[in-house]
Amino acid sequence: MKKLLLAGAVALFGLSNAQMTKGDWVISGNTGLGFNAQSSTVKANGESNDGPKISNFSITPSVGYFVIDGLAVGIDLGFNSNTNKFDGDKLTNTTFSVMPTATYYFNTGSKFFPFVGAGIGYATYKEKYSLSSGAAFNADAKNDGLTWKAKAGVTYMATPSLGINLGLGFDQFYTKNTVLNTEVKTTRNNFGVNVGFSYFIKAKAQKSDK
Repeated sequence: MKKLLLAGAVALFGLSNAQMTKGDWVISGNTGLGFNAQSSTVKANGESNDGPKISNFSITPSVGYFVIDGLAVGIDLGFNSNTNKFDGDKLTNTTFSVMPTATYYFNTGSKFFPFVGAGIGYATYKEKYSLSSGAAFNADAKNDGLTWKAKAGVTYMATPSLGINLGLGFDQFYTKNTVLNTEVKTTRNNFGVNVGFSYFIKAKAQKSDK
């Protein structure tokens, strides 16, 4: 009986560490901890005024294929929305990106897998204004351009297939336009903490030779 229990424990341990090998797939969904609302109050000369209210939400679904043990290449789809409200006026910025990426997981021999990754791709950025006065205001803008990112963190394997992700990420969005015969370059940077889940799909085991 003890031998049977020991064999089962060894099998489970080996299974929990058999993730992220060549031929496996990973499907992830991460969201930024910026999924919140923020408000402020400004006081000066004995007067108090409400500052802008800011809300932000981001999510990054992705899929990857392990080309070698530990290294997954795939596609990240990114969506980020940021809304600023002040005195009834509202400005909403949204960014959508498509980015080929590569992520490397370090096998520590435990359920914790540190990872690093990077990617480069294409993004579109939109600004939309809404005025409480109802006055005509045609200043909405849209830009397309190059985007890249870098990330690092750790994945905890809660089960042999399901991982919990915690990491840091930095991304940059770059555009170049010509306005009134003047070249205008814009660079937007974003740094944040991300949490999410990853589901690992094992490659089919090869049949043993008879």
